[in-house]
Amino acid sequence: MTVDAAIERFLDRVGMSAATRRAYAADLEEFAGWFGPGSPVEDIDLRVLADWVTELGRARAGGKLAPATVARKLASVRALLRFTLGPDRMPSGGSLAPRRPRRLPDAPKPDEVDAIVSAVGGKTALQVRNGALVELVYSAGLRSAEAVGLDLGDVDFEQELVHIRRGKGGKERVVPLGEEAAAWLARYLREGRPSLTTGANDGFFLSSRGRRLDTSTLRRIVPNPHRLRHAFATHLLEGGADLRTIQELLGHSSLSTTQMYSHVDARRLRRVYDHAHPRS
Repeated sequence: MTVDAAIERFLDRVGMSAATRRAYAADLEEFAGWFGPGSPVEDIDLRVLADWVTELGRARAGGKLAPATVARKLASVRALLRFTLGPDRMPSGGSLAPRRPRRLPDAPKPDEVDAIVSAVGGKTALQVRNGALVELVYSAGLRSAEAVGLDLGDVDFEQELVHIRRGKGGKERVVPLGEEAAAWLARYLREGRPSLTTGANDGFFLSSRGRRLDTSTLRRIVPNPHRLRHAFATHLLEGGADLRTIQELLGHSSLSTTQMYSHVDARRLRRVYDHAHPRS
């Protein structure tokens, strides 16, 4: 099978979101142009992957590619090989990726979150919607796509739960609905959504034209909404929640992804130690 044919088959698989498909396509087309689109995919071995990382490293040395970008491009090729050849025949190559510096999440403090919600909320239908949307992203730790992808039936006020059916990788999960978020959502359903509805649309959050929101709208409402998700995890950890619980609530497939928050909390522990311990 040629590299081009393998890429087409890989991108056509079921369960891949449009955003993920676009990201994979860009990385794999770049690799195919370098390796040869008509070359056999079976010829891609560890040496080829090492050469590819070396090629990317030249661009990185020139300041054009970050280590995380190189690692992502390598991961895209490895995902293609795993899907096409199977895990037993796929060259490992994981150790070829450049080591990425750990970046601690920039999480706003609770009073900052309150200020953000107050700034976007208000009395008009759109302002009520904005306040409800931002409060929910923080209170439930949702990704932007998960928040705008909610349907009316996904919010269970009686059980105080939110059903995430459009999670990353097609995974579903259930997260608690906090009191503050429930109050904002109920107000939005009373005072905001009725005036935005123009037809049959099950989307929970609607635009001024009655359509389901997209993530770009959320980013216009609050820059970098992912900070609110970081705040959700950080504040849970500071409040005593364990990493396994936070992993489930965030929808992380691996605990190692969630463990970065333990480093965030370590900063707070150090401050407490320095202030309270006689030997600090």
